[in-house]
Amino acid sequence: MVLPVNLNTYTQGKGFPILCLHGHPGSGRSMSVFTNYLSQRFQTIAPDLRGYGKSRFSGNFGMNDHLTDLEALIDRFRVEKCLVLGWSLGGILAMELALRLPQRVSGLILVATAARPYGNHPRISWQDNLYTGIAGILNYIKPSWRWNIETFGKRSLFRYLIQQHNSTAYSYIAKEAVPAYLQTSGSATRALYSAIKAGYNRVGDLRLIPCPSLVLAGAEDRHINADFSLETSRHLENSQWCCYPNTAHLFPWEIPEQVLGDIDNWLEEHPQVASK
Repeated sequence: MVLPVNLNTYTQGKGFPILCLHGHPGSGRSMSVFTNYLSQRFQTIAPDLRGYGKSRFSGNFGMNDHLTDLEALIDRFRVEKCLVLGWSLGGILAMELALRLPQRVSGLILVATAARPYGNHPRISWQDNLYTGIAGILNYIKPSWRWNIETFGKRSLFRYLIQQHNSTAYSYIAKEAVPAYLQTSGSATRALYSAIKAGYNRVGDLRLIPCPSLVLAGAEDRHINADFSLETSRHLENSQWCCYPNTAHLFPWEIPEQVLGDIDNWLEEHPQVASK
């Protein structure tokens, strides 16, 4: 029997709980684009998943162990029912949690994710890694420096993560992406890649998720293609779909106001997902 890990968790606000699940690499803090805003009306609960951030774990584990941890987490916070917002890997875990505990998940907000994740990221060259390293270091020292963005950022792997090379996106990359990357363990990486290699596909089970869902995607996402996010939305029973042009996998950092506005509209249209 696998024992749950006591996840390091960041909580903000009061009210109906929203469980916010980060991607890979990531951490609870990398969800601040959502939690800082939503915590003005709700309680946001953003854990560092097993092997990420400050939730240190030695040894190998599987993806299902994340679900064991999350179930223990909502028990610890005495959450009877919650809305789950998941980004990338976090979205996959959100769907798995809804399948595992349907009575405790009131709704899903799925960001840059899919039940059958597929990407078409080009092969990475040594120049890509070099430019990404330089761009990342300079951006960490001097966030959103235009010269760095034009000289290195647009030639780095950032060009597949974002399409709008604006100061907002680069500020989030400096504050949240770099620290999260450095705190992601090898065990977490192996767990994710093992699941992908095994051919993860839950499309056929999505009909078992009864709660309302909002599926958001970036049109130029090369990590999890928007077509596969759309497939997920079409197989969910009660789903709303939104795809943003000229954005990629990190689109909430490119166009945060638009994304948060669409989440607000969906919450207004589906008040039952955030009420006890």
